[in-house]
Amino acid sequence: MSPAEKEAVEAFRRDVVEPSMTSLVLIDFWAEWCGPCKALSPLLDKIAAAYADKGVVLAKIDTDKNQFIAAQFQIRSIPTVYAMFQGQLVADLTNARTESQLRALLDQLLKQLPIQSSAADAEAELEPLIAMGEQVLGEGDGERALGIFTQLAEMAPENVAVLSGLLRALVATQQFDDAEALLADLPEEAAGAPEIERARSALALARTARPVDDLSALAAEVAANPDDLDKRFELAGGQMAAGDRDAAAETLLGIVAADREWNEGAARQQLLKLFEVVGLEDPWVSQQRRKLSAILFG
Repeated sequence: MSPAEKEAVEAFRRDVVEPSMTSLVLIDFWAEWCGPCKALSPLLDKIAAAYADKGVVLAKIDTDKNQFIAAQFQIRSIPTVYAMFQGQLVADLTNARTESQLRALLDQLLKQLPIQSSAADAEAELEPLIAMGEQVLGEGDGERALGIFTQLAEMAPENVAVLSGLLRALVATQQFDDAEALLADLPEEAAGAPEIERARSALALARTARPVDDLSALAAEVAANPDDLDKRFELAGGQMAAGDRDAAAETLLGIVAADREWNEGAARQQLLKLFEVVGLEDPWVSQQRRKLSAILFG
């Protein structure tokens, strides 16, 4: 190994291998004459900056100036982008040429690897606070939940679990316009998250679940005329607005059993929204889904 090659190896160890002991290092093999490299470079810079607090760093290797290093990695075409963690290559990101593709791959890697980062530490601190907010929200105390999630949003304004909780707390306190405005302002990557979809379903459900002044009178009316599915659907809405999900689910299941295609499947669609709002992993949802399946396929 020549002195120049030894110097290149030492520089690679210092700039790439050592940082990879605690961070996820993106290695961009490029060259000055390479057009696609120049097109990809700004995107990698943007991604590295966005993920810096999550423990991602970017290292650029000019293959013309570092031919020995490029040969060790058997680089045959550029741009080539690898991800390294603890001195080992963990992914080939070369085929990811869009921001969404790179983000998806990085998010997957970061979930699998024990990366040390300020974001991970902050998330660990947030978890019990989010759980507390979710518990309060589940107990029906919307005002208190709103206070908790408002404070959490000041601490972590981009955390989708926090934003979801805040949105559902706004819905629980019937601040629908504020929830709509918050949803409209969300960045694209957050807007499509499952947690946000859950909150969006909560808002849609609340918009259609109209409070009823006298639920007992309406229930008696439905009992006297069970074939009036419009009234039964109105009753389900009133039950949901009152926070009685058990009664609402029973009423909606009754509509599906009577006529699963009524009003273009409105009762079934409302049930699915309710399931998403409660949480698809919740035991209550599993129980209700079994009832729905028994009606549809029994």
